[in-house]
Amino acid sequence: MSARAKFRSPRPAVSAIVTTFNEEANIAACIESLLWCDEILVVDSFSTDRTPEICRGYDKVRFFQRTYFGSASQKNWAMDQVTNDWILIFDADERCTPALQREIEELLAAGPKQEAYTINRRVYFLDRVIRFSGWQHDQVVRLVRNGSARYPNRRVHADMMTRGPAPVLRNPMEHYMADTLDEYVRRIEKYSFWGAAQNWKERKKSGFMEIFGRSIWRFFRTYFFQLGILDGMHGLVFCMLQSYGTYLKWVLLWGWHINAARGRMPSLPIFDESEETWRGLDDEAAARPAASGE
Repeated sequence: MSARAKFRSPRPAVSAIVTTFNEEANIAACIESLLWCDEILVVDSFSTDRTPEICRGYDKVRFFQRTYFGSASQKNWAMDQVTNDWILIFDADERCTPALQREIEELLAAGPKQEAYTINRRVYFLDRVIRFSGWQHDQVVRLVRNGSARYPNRRVHADMMTRGPAPVLRNPMEHYMADTLDEYVRRIEKYSFWGAAQNWKERKKSGFMEIFGRSIWRFFRTYFFQLGILDGMHGLVFCMLQSYGTYLKWVLLWGWHINAARGRMPSLPIFDESEETWRGLDDEAAARPAASGE
């Protein structure tokens, strides 16, 4: 049998999951890169742009709309709608390259030895690949056997929990993190607010070391120790924005505690309180966090 014929041998069915909100600029390219999958589930957070219209234009897309409680909640809910053997999870600003597609299909056709696999992300910031700044190690668990993995109960920066090892695939996905600075600043502010809300829910405190220490350390770690300086002006801007996000998260929490002492409680985002969303892996699972994936 030729190598090409062997590659075309049957593989388990794959369901792709994509979560969206106002992604009309990205969603078509993301879906196009996943059309090789057997179905694509798009879970939309009631977009007000053309995202729903674009998604419904693809025969392979099953389109749902659900209130947004955070990326982990959306993806856990989406995984519960899947009946196929394998699940591939993408965000709307990510793309599955032809090389990654071939690797995944060959892996599944040959009979995977693990129940979860990690994928590197090649990150684009404005018009440039970010080669350093900490993102050279950006890895996320995104290919999992149905029922073998789960996101923990966090509204932001939730790391997939798996029953066993999640080896890294050779080929990366592409992650178009930001096309404009104003878009990215708004995203940082949104994620900082959600991060502060998560910390408030976990009864964490904020003071000098959190506001000043963590912010300064974030910049030094990403710009110097993780070689952001080698990314040139893009690296400087990128690392300073990461530091700003850390500062904003902890200063928001500090301000909420100050106001709470005056009887003014913060207005927090809604959290998913459904036990079904956060049901864990089976009791025998040696669940472990693998990589950050928002």
